[in-house]
Amino acid sequence: MNYDVIIIGAGIVGLASALKIKEHKPGLKVLILEKENKIAAHQTGNNSGVIHSGIYYKPGSLKATNCRKGYNMLLDFCKKENIHFELCGKLIVAVTKDEIPRLENLYQRGIENGLTYIKKISAEEIKNYEPFTKGVAAIHVPYTGIIDYKVVCEKYLNVFENRFEGEILLNQKVINVIENEKETVVVTNSGKYKAKIVVNCGGLYSDKIAKYTVPNLDVKIIPFRGEYYTLSKEKSGMVKNLIYPVPDPAFPFLGVHFTRRVDGKVEAGPNAVFAFKREGYKKTSFKFSEAWESLTWRGFQKVMWKHLGMGFGEYYRSFNKIAFTHALQKLIPSLTTSDIVKGGAGVRAQACTQAGSLVDDFLIFEKPGVINVCNAPSPAATASLAIGEAISNVVFKHL
Repeated sequence: MNYDVIIIGAGIVGLASALKIKEHKPGLKVLILEKENKIAAHQTGNNSGVIHSGIYYKPGSLKATNCRKGYNMLLDFCKKENIHFELCGKLIVAVTKDEIPRLENLYQRGIENGLTYIKKISAEEIKNYEPFTKGVAAIHVPYTGIIDYKVVCEKYLNVFENRFEGEILLNQKVINVIENEKETVVVTNSGKYKAKIVVNCGGLYSDKIAKYTVPNLDVKIIPFRGEYYTLSKEKSGMVKNLIYPVPDPAFPFLGVHFTRRVDGKVEAGPNAVFAFKREGYKKTSFKFSEAWESLTWRGFQKVMWKHLGMGFGEYYRSFNKIAFTHALQKLIPSLTTSDIVKGGAGVRAQACTQAGSLVDDFLIFEKPGVINVCNAPSPAATASLAIGEAISNVVFKHL
């Protein structure tokens, strides 16, 4: 079967890319291949549903530019398609005085990224936003919102299929990608599909798929599981909207925080622990070949040694509810272990270079016939339409 473009992966980035390609060039024949029996099965379907403002990201980075552009595109799409979302705002809270310089740096980043309505909050003013939260200073970010990204994905697919006559095939696990002069062939467990250009949006397996056409790929996807607790129904009122700590700039995770979801539940977390399986959502999830591959990657070994103490701390909290509660009490001191119940988990696909750095920005490798998206971390969901548009432009260049 012959197509102009094949997208591998029906997460939010793959779906947005397919939608943008068809939106700009409706006449192209576009196919999405997904190995699961449903869309948004992994990273997209297990995230916390936050619409990110872009305050964290280095001005001028792909994260910053795509987040701000994608933010506006997402809100416009949701308004047009009647998708529910709330711009509820959030607090980023410094709990000790030594965090204030980092908080000030975040404020300056926000201003440079165009977030002109963010506001510095004093210790006394925090109560006006989050009555149970304590800190020495904070930033209020009114741009931040909440949404259900699975609903967004369903609408992306609906528009792609019904308005633009795109195609999707489920239960199609990619086992090879073969390039030749005229076309690229995607081989799945069910058949062969040919295209002028293939876009790899494989998420947790994006590096595996990329290596079919980039044998000397210098990055590997390392899976990190994020585990959540949920505030009990009786205590959900302790959090009005979203409460975040000041992130550690040495680590690409935001730290445990509180997120009110669109369904009214309040999530607490996540931690960030190495997952012994790429799609390992449980503590007991284990796949020897994948664990061995990650643990023997020289770059990840360097990361482990560098962050050994933090890593052990994350694992300790993973198995100890009291320790997890202590981490949450930095933001809400009156919270107790009985106030939280076990929630869900997600796995983040974190690209790690052989040199030992955790890639903090979007990472895309392009060549004639193949585009490999090998790192699309948060805020990829917020930025999905902007990323999709950028990918569509690369596709059109090669076509």
